[in-house]
Amino acid sequence: MSEEKKDYNTIEEETVSGQETEEILKEDDENLTEKAACEECQPEEATDEAEDGAEEKGSEKKGFFGKKKKDKKDEKIEELTDMVKRQMAEFDNFRKRTEKEKASMYEIGARDIVEKILPIVDSFERGLAAVPEDEKDSPFADGMEKIYRQLMTAFEQMGVKAIEAVGQEFNPDFHNAVMHVEDEEAGENIVVEEFQKGYTYKDHVIRHSMVKVAN
Repeated sequence: MSEEKKDYNTIEEETVSGQETEEILKEDDENLTEKAACEECQPEEATDEAEDGAEEKGSEKKGFFGKKKKDKKDEKIEELTDMVKRQMAEFDNFRKRTEKEKASMYEIGARDIVEKILPIVDSFERGLAAVPEDEKDSPFADGMEKIYRQLMTAFEQMGVKAIEAVGQEFNPDFHNAVMHVEDEEAGENIVVEEFQKGYTYKDHVIRHSMVKVAN
């Protein structure tokens, strides 16, 4: 009876040991499966990392060339802007120079015309000075006087002015001394008589006054 019991216990222990072995083998299989799964995942993760690195590198490369292209575009814009500014400055200088030359030509032309009219004014003045006192109220003398005043008004509107001479100190910029006289009452270097009127046009002397100066 004891031997049978012993055999039964032995069989039971062997059975338990077999179950444990199966469980151990099962756990080993599960570990191997998980390990294989992890090994299969690692290449994918490595591949993903490689792709991410390639994308980042490509982005950096793209950004570098994009920045370089943008810099060249900005340089071209600055170059064109500078060119436009220079052209505008040159055009403005040309416009100012043209206006100045135009004004100068107009002034030269006006001075030439005034210079040619001055002898006519001189003739009117000599004619009016030669009219006798008893004939100054005559229609002829009155007509000459009105024409003379009309000429002088036109001169004034154009900017033509007579140079002051008698009683003024001699100034070679405005006066032309054709005679000198000893006159203690008049003072030294003073204009005492005017033979011919001088005129200026916009501060430019058209004709100097012909005068007599006291020493």
